[in-house]
Amino acid sequence: MKIVDQTLAKLAELIQQGRFVELETEGLEIKPVPADGGDWKERHKSVNAFLNTRGGIVILGVKEEGAGSSRRYVLSGWKDHAEPNLKELQRLFTDRKGVAQDLSHCFPPMELRPLLGERVAVVYVDELAADQKFVFFKGSAYKRVLTGDHKITDREVEAQEEFREEAVHAKELQVVPGMTEADVDLGKLNHFILQLNQAQQIETLKPDLNSARPFLERRCFLKNGAMTVLGALVCGQHPGDHLGFKSHVHGYVDVPHLIAQDKQDFVDNVLSLMDSSLGYLLRNIHVGISAEHGGTALPEYPEEVLRETVNNALAHRDYSVNKQVVIAIKPGVHIAIRNPGAFRKNLMIEDGDNPVPVRRILPEAKPRNPKLADVLRVYRKWEGRGIGMATLVNLCLENRIDLPYYRLYTEEVCLHLCAGKLLNERMERLFQSFDRHIEDRLQGSAPTEEQKLVLAYLIKSEWANEQLHYTILLTPDNNHFVALRGLEKAGLISKHPLSTAAYPVYLADRVLVTREYVKELRALFGGGFDSLDPTAKQVLGVVYRHNHFCKARAVSAKQASFALWYERGGQEGDIKQFDTFYRKVRNTFNKIEASGFVEKVEGTRGYVLRTDYGQTHLL
Repeated sequence: MKIVDQTLAKLAELIQQGRFVELETEGLEIKPVPADGGDWKERHKSVNAFLNTRGGIVILGVKEEGAGSSRRYVLSGWKDHAEPNLKELQRLFTDRKGVAQDLSHCFPPMELRPLLGERVAVVYVDELAADQKFVFFKGSAYKRVLTGDHKITDREVEAQEEFREEAVHAKELQVVPGMTEADVDLGKLNHFILQLNQAQQIETLKPDLNSARPFLERRCFLKNGAMTVLGALVCGQHPGDHLGFKSHVHGYVDVPHLIAQDKQDFVDNVLSLMDSSLGYLLRNIHVGISAEHGGTALPEYPEEVLRETVNNALAHRDYSVNKQVVIAIKPGVHIAIRNPGAFRKNLMIEDGDNPVPVRRILPEAKPRNPKLADVLRVYRKWEGRGIGMATLVNLCLENRIDLPYYRLYTEEVCLHLCAGKLLNERMERLFQSFDRHIEDRLQGSAPTEEQKLVLAYLIKSEWANEQLHYTILLTPDNNHFVALRGLEKAGLISKHPLSTAAYPVYLADRVLVTREYVKELRALFGGGFDSLDPTAKQVLGVVYRHNHFCKARAVSAKQASFALWYERGGQEGDIKQFDTFYRKVRNTFNKIEASGFVEKVEGTRGYVLRTDYGQTHLL
């Protein structure tokens, strides 16, 4: 069921029941038909915000009445006198200089839909192409944030102007040597036109090259009779003969100690490359079986993240670099997608020399290849809005994948999609070891699942940043405002010195990321601590952590083994290696107990630090 049908059905139910449930979103506005020009201005702001953000839908003919528990939806219906107001939307907005813009291509046919014996108007607004933003209404440009329309700042406008200037010289518009209009595949071109015409008739099918030429030039597939990179990617014949590695995707399965398995090379137009690459991933990732619904297949990675990751790799790659996209699958560990290009400097927040190194990437909707993105949007292969990164963050915080990260190389960026869960056994055990400290900060309350997920994201980001990995910045705009606000208020997260008002960089409470307690243990045990081997020192650190920050205080040899196993990079499920490590830790506990560093709590398997060590030993 389409979103409009779902919304109208829910509205009918709520109106009949005299109830209110918030239905408006960043892409949906529900309002009555304005009675005068002043009220229309507010609708115009919303339409302007949809154009400048992610598109949206306006339903006119329903209003809200009352407040608090008596708040409800009331059906006011469509008013025929308002039809001219809707028709003027296409030419109501201007560029920054005040020049009116024809935006008819952004407004699919409006609809009058029945609702409980009345009619309501449904106005569809498409997002502007990245190289056409922003448009203005009465001198101001607006953007959609949650359910509100907010003015776009001068700084944001300036940044977009710089991007538009950059887009004029986009690498996708460079001419391909040796390719002319004779290399156009009319079948592929007409397939694109069919997709373009799905919402409304925009372009006629082309029976021959002569009739296609104006459309090809207008769409930048041709430039002065020569084919551009964009044209070759979308509708060129034999693209591999002319584009080199720019039309290649290479895939392989990386299995340790074996020659790379199932190598595949795909050479084709960009749409076929996307489909072939996704199929390759789905064939080669692990698939488990869920007990639900009679044994449902359960892929190692959600299909939507694989689809968007592949599509974004080909949409955003730098087409001036003659390298292929490389997909490396390491079963049970990660998928690495290596992509020609680099992040813009203004998208990177970086300070490797800080005591707490930070390497974060800002999610951004601006495509490197705006004309290609516009084509891919027609095929629903690219949706803008920085959705690739947004999807990665959201799926990670839904605990469906582990923390994604990037490695940066010369002329290449490599995204690692990590198997597993963000809030995995390691993080659960870590939070358990700090449960008293966390609950003290939360005024006696246990952390919610969302708070634990956000904390896990920030802690793992810090660990990744230390390894020269770049992670996606987690901000209130990622729809985790409540969790971030609650954690900051409790002092469980704080802002890094690199933070700005627009882009706060959050760090976890330093207590939660402390791994060593050398100073504290040396004060307690003196020279005796210095004489211990590294494993014994680490064991004492785990005991110290539990004694001071955990409600249970005492820690068993098995619990300490798990903590140290994960700190050393041990993998979940590696039972044989863990068992060997556990025996080593258990022997270490026996030694440090015999030496007077720890004692077992009577009636348990747990250990605590000896506080009387200085009375029987020289410090």
